[in-house]
Amino acid sequence: MRILVTNDDGIDSPGLHALAAAAASAGHEVVVAAPAEESSGSSAALLAVEAGGRIAMQEAAVTGTTAAFAVSATPAFIVLLATRGAFGPPPDVVLSGVNRGPNTGAAVLHSGTVGAALTAVANGCPAMAVSLDVAADPASDARSPCWATAAEVAVNLMPLLTGPFALNVNVPDVEAGYLRGIRRAHLAEFGMVQMTLRERGEEFVRMSLEQVGEVAEPGSDDGWLLDGYVAVTPLFPPGEAAGVELPGLVDTAGEHIGG
Repeated sequence: MRILVTNDDGIDSPGLHALAAAAASAGHEVVVAAPAEESSGSSAALLAVEAGGRIAMQEAAVTGTTAAFAVSATPAFIVLLATRGAFGPPPDVVLSGVNRGPNTGAAVLHSGTVGAALTAVANGCPAMAVSLDVAADPASDARSPCWATAAEVAVNLMPLLTGPFALNVNVPDVEAGYLRGIRRAHLAEFGMVQMTLRERGEEFVRMSLEQVGEVAEPGSDDGWLLDGYVAVTPLFPPGEAAGVELPGLVDTAGEHIGG
């Protein structure tokens, strides 16, 4: 199986390298294409650095891969490029991660890791976003030995990629032997890691990511993660809310179309 591995933390992220290595060890053909620079919080934005209409990219070194590229673009754009054959034949599966920090609750809307997976599904390619519950800070990289744990979990969950949905997988920061299990989870109301206003001054504001509490809704992705379980949530790409009625809506010709 041909797998594209991408992320939003950048080509040098240990989580990306761990995920590529795990997929390659499982016998898959692995191609890496990831942002040349940090692209966290980019959601499904299609942004790139262009010169003369050309998107900049360079070959990179990632162990176990068929090819690897550092691309000056957001992860969702990279996935879109991959489905169009920019890095060789289109992938059979996209694995996005391993993200530095959890992606839980409705805040997944803003995640570049999740945005890449949803973009893949919207373009006909099964996908998974996987995140490790470490501090969303590069300084945590050296302290966490568990990137390989999260990568192994992701590869083992690939048989569940059977439909037009993405799996959002959050893994506790523990070694494999200490995982309590795997649970299907619903999205928390927002997510325990939230953007907060840190400082407001003259002509500027400063924001930060903060853990907003230690109590989470039972059965949510935050709840299972805090209890030491892998939390797995299937997500659909955006689509029409066909069941929503719009009473009284009238089109420009005067025809009542509100349902």
